[in-house]
Amino acid sequence: MAEAAHKYKIKKDDTVQVIAGKDKGKRGRILKVLRDKDRVVVEGLNIVKKAMKKRNQQDRGGIVEIEAAIHSSNVMIVCKKCGPVKIGYKLGDKKVRVCRKCGEAL
Repeated sequence: MAEAAHKYKIKKDDTVQVIAGKDKGKRGRILKVLRDKDRVVVEGLNIVKKAMKKRNQQDRGGIVEIEAAIHSSNVMIVCKKCGPVKIGYKLGDKKVRVCRKCGEAL
């Protein structure tokens, strides 16, 4: 039996801060959310070296540096006023994600 899907409060293009691991304290934009693995890929963070094969004549092979996925529990969304915060919701005519500290929409 498959596990229940994890509820995600973070989305693509959110600005997040890493709270654990080798890039702790750094900020970046989410490029991809991997829901099945509970992971996110953050722009410019968790850089790893990967050996790439030449795909065509113009393509360069060799060792390239790419962003690897980070577990979603190791990032926090960043509020413009407060910094890294937890996310709450306000229900009106639309469900809106808000900062738990100042109440501003994220």
